[in-house]
Amino acid sequence: MTITLERRYRFSASHLYRRAGWSEAENRARFGKCANLPGHGHNYRLYVTVGGEIDPASGFVVDLGALDAVVQERVIERLDHQHLNAALPEFGEGGEIPSSESLVRWIHGQLAERLPSGSRLVRLRLEEDEDLAAEWSAG
Repeated sequence: MTITLERRYRFSASHLYRRAGWSEAENRARFGKCANLPGHGHNYRLYVTVGGEIDPASGFVVDLGALDAVVQERVIERLDHQHLNAALPEFGEGGEIPSSESLVRWIHGQLAERLPSGSRLVRLRLEEDEDLAAEWSAG
């Protein structure tokens, strides 16, 4: 029987939606206030859901300390109190726009193959604010 466990993490970061090859008018038309220099910030909430069998010795699906260490090292330390466009080459000038959708994809790449033994990534949910979230789920 597979059981899932959800863990919540928090980080604060800023980002800017802007394409260097576009005019100021096009950036504003496409991204609105999110194109305003130098950018804006959010207090993100990241939900990581893992699944697996319950270990009969510990009673857990995953070692939470080990899960926390992976998420801290691979995601939180790299994003918290950073300007995402500058902190990650993927979101630098000419790269991807650091939208919630793109961030979820990046986080998936950081975690999917690095989870503690016996667990697998089932779902990621990144809440940018109270009204906007992006989600990935195993299909």
